Amino acid sequence: MTRKNLTISGTLALIGLVAAALAPAKPAFAGDQLTIVAWGGDYQTALRKAYFEPFTKATGIKITEDEYTGEIAKIRAMVDTKTVSWDVVDTGGTLGWTMCAQGLLETIDWKRVGLDRAKFGDAGKFDCGVPLQVNSLIVAYDKDKLQNGPKTIADLFDTKKFPGKRGLYKTAAINLEWALIADGVPMKDIYKVLNTPEGVDRAFKKLDTIKKDVVWWTAPAQAPQLLADGQVVMTAAYHGRIYNAIKDSGKHFGMMWDAAPANWEYWTIPKGSPRLEEAYKFLAFGGSPQPQADLTRYIPYGPGNKDAMALVDPAMLTNLPTTPEREAIAMHMDFLFWSEKGDELRQRFTAWLAK
Repeated sequence: MTRKNLTISGTLALIGLVAAALAPAKPAFAGDQLTIVAWGGDYQTALRKAYFEPFTKATGIKITEDEYTGEIAKIRAMVDTKTVSWDVVDTGGTLGWTMCAQGLLETIDWKRVGLDRAKFGDAGKFDCGVPLQVNSLIVAYDKDKLQNGPKTIADLFDTKKFPGKRGLYKTAAINLEWALIADGVPMKDIYKVLNTPEGVDRAFKKLDTIKKDVVWWTAPAQAPQLLADGQVVMTAAYHGRIYNAIKDSGKHFGMMWDAAPANWEYWTIPKGSPRLEEAYKFLAFGGSPQPQADLTRYIPYGPGNKDAMALVDPAMLTNLPTTPEREAIAMHMDFLFWSEKGDELRQRFTAWLAK
């Protein structure tokens, strides 16, 4: 799929929600059901409260939940064999763009959704999903050990000023961008530099400077645990996990937002879902302002629909990644770049780890 195919074709007029999605509850019939897949944990609990239960109450359509860890192969097998059993999937940025380019997801008919695509800003440029929320990978640190904690992403790479182990997500994406930023590349030029052999070499050379001090994690729950156990003095972590550790467990953690990547999540439909009509009803509901605002009551992720911000509890606004101050220093990932170059860079990253 080309960049042209993946861009927004124009601003659509607001034509309201699909009426059936918001209709009063009706008796559920055998066909009135959906299997919706997300990422599990506290996040899925939040989705259940903000989306799944209210949707079923409003429409009578029963939801069966499943969990996954982003396995493209599993979705590809369903699509290729025409045995699609997942009707709606919560899909992250690069993962979503890759599956869209590979023809594994339905192209969204925004007229059928009944929402104004322009209300989702740049996130609405994705052709295969309705933006659900934005979350950030921040740098978290232990305030008891680092009273004067990191202020910029360069501090993550400064082992003299901040000695000790640091946790990183075991993936090429984000780490290569952070390495370039820490090495002095302006954020606006990251992908121009990373699109060259010299830029890739530069990123790995910078990662070399902290390689022996890195504890790698692969599951989001591991990051706050590494910090709590004292195995690291700072770590890349999803801000919602750190928020919960502070709020629910009383952890004395701090969050550093410099160059935090804005990671968009989308409601998507695997190609060939046998319940396409019901899936579209859910996308209409799931993209509307109220449930997106309601999600922030349970987890501090920013709404995809801009109209939802006015419905968010003012006390929660300061915890979201979508405040003007945080958006000003956020790193905006180029998901198309990663869908095109990802295999090559991931292979090199894996080889680099093995050295």
